[in-house]
Amino acid sequence: MTPDQLSNTIFSPIKKWAEASSGNWNTLLGVGFILLIVGLILMGVYYKKIGTPDERTNQIHLRSAYIILLVVVISDLIFPKEYMWQIFFLLKYASAFIAAGIFLAIQYTKDSSY
Repeated sequence: MTPDQLSNTIFSPIKKWAEASSGNWNTLLGVGFILLIVGLILMGVYYKKIGTPDERTNQIHLRSAYIILLVVVISDLIFPKEYMWQIFFLLKYASAFIAAGIFLAIQYTKDSSY
């Protein structure tokens, strides 16, 4: 099974559901934007809580940027490119920002416990 066939079997039901009505399409788009905003707020809050750039925080920021890159690359491999690419583009970056925000939250709680 090729990666394109695998992604089509996974995301074909989402495509059928979204194209069934404009309400479904708008719901999918709204959920994507909400996830994107949540990810950006999560990252912004924890970037600010971690503090000013120094040797320790620069490593944390670099790791969070690495996580964003990793999630974007993996999402490019998984999400289909033939249909609904705008929605999947939105979900790709929303999931990348949420993953980086979760990493920053975990790192902040580890650092604040010391």
